[in-house]
Amino acid sequence: MSNVNGEPTSVNGKSWTARARERAVGALPPEKLLPDSQPSYMSSWIYVFGVLTLTSLIVIIASGSILALKGPGWWHFTGIGHFFNSIHLWSVELFFFFMVIHLWGKYWMAAWRGGRARVWMTGAVAFVVAVPCALTGYVSQQNFDAQWISTQAKDGLNAAGVGSFFNVTNFGQMYSYHVYLLPLAVVAIVIAHVLLVRRHGIVPPFQLSDRGEPTAREPEPARQPDSAPVGGRAS
Repeated sequence: MSNVNGEPTSVNGKSWTARARERAVGALPPEKLLPDSQPSYMSSWIYVFGVLTLTSLIVIIASGSILALKGPGWWHFTGIGHFFNSIHLWSVELFFFFMVIHLWGKYWMAAWRGGRARVWMTGAVAFVVAVPCALTGYVSQQNFDAQWISTQAKDGLNAAGVGSFFNVTNFGQMYSYHVYLLPLAVVAIVIAHVLLVRRHGIVPPFQLSDRGEPTAREPEPARQPDSAPVGGRAS
C-alpha cells in the first residue's frame, strides 16, 4: 500500500520485511555475526579444527560440482578428471578427520554449556547426515570399489528393513542423493551450526577450582575472615 504522496506504508505501521529485519538483527547483531575480536583462549589448537572442517567442506563442494558437471567418463578417463577426483576424495577424508576431532574435543569440553545445547546438537546431526552423503559418493564412483561397497551396503540395508527405500545398486538414485539432496542437508545444518556459534559465542575452557580441579562453574569469591569487634578480641 502507499499513501497520497506515493510513499509505501503498511497497515500495522511496519511491513513484514521490517519485522523480519528487526527479529534477525535482534537474534544475531552485526557485532556477533562478524566480530572483529575473539577471546584469548581462541589461540588453542582445539578451536582450529572446526574451521578446518569448514574449509574441507568448501573444497568438497567446489570439486564435487566440477565432477558432477563433467560426469563419470571425465573423471575416469582423463588426467585432469583423475586430479579433481583425487581432490574430492581427500577433501572428504580430511573433512571427516577434522570433524571427528572437533566433535570429540567439544564433547570433552562440554560444549553445550551456557545455553549452547542447540550448537552441540546441530554439529552432531551434521556428522550423522554426512555419513550417508559419503556412502552415496562411494557407490557412485562407477568402478569395482563402488560395486563391492554397494552390494555389501545392500545386504546391510535389507537386513535393517529399509532396502526397498534405498537401492544402493541404483546409480541414478544414489547419484541424485549424493549430488543434490544430502549435500543440501549438510550445508543447511552447517550454516545453522555456524550461526548458532556466532550467536552464543565460543565455549570457554573449564575454570580451575582452588584445588586445581576443572569445574564447569565460575569460581566462587573467597570468603573474607570475620574481623574482630572494635575495642575487643575475636573469639
